[in-house]
Amino acid sequence: MRNRAAAFIAAGVCGLLPGWAGAVCQIRGTVGVSFGTYLTTDLLPRDSAGSITYRCEGQVTPITIDFSAGGSGDYQARSMAGPGAPRLQYNLYLDATRLIIWGNGAGGTGRYGPVLPVYGVEVTVPIFGRIPAVQTIPAGAYSDTLVMTVTF
Repeated sequence: MRNRAAAFIAAGVCGLLPGWAGAVCQIRGTVGVSFGTYLTTDLLPRDSAGSITYRCEGQVTPITIDFSAGGSGDYQARSMAGPGAPRLQYNLYLDATRLIIWGNGAGGTGRYGPVLPVYGVEVTVPIFGRIPAVQTIPAGAYSDTLVMTVTF
């Protein structure tokens, strides 16, 4: 099994390096989760989505994709840093209903996979994000950095 780790920015555009030479699987592209402008007066959560696209050739073992907890160190309470002390709460999910927190499969989180990839087929995996409503925070740019680990 090989592990690949790459930075993933939840609030902005994300770029990952393509798979290493000689690798059986490659990350072909990503679309970062970008929430746009959050208003403290929003009565509903702010949802967004991104994706990871990978392709495997000759892969005979399942693939998994995990995300770290980010700067908060807590999967259940991910937050983005911004100006001042308050942090903007958010999370990433495996499902469109935003019930399964995307982590590493431990501590009440889920993970993508294990999935046995189809030879030579690009697979796009959606990432669902949500900022809960009614958070009192100062105006400014907020972001968090997570590590994505692809195991194959």
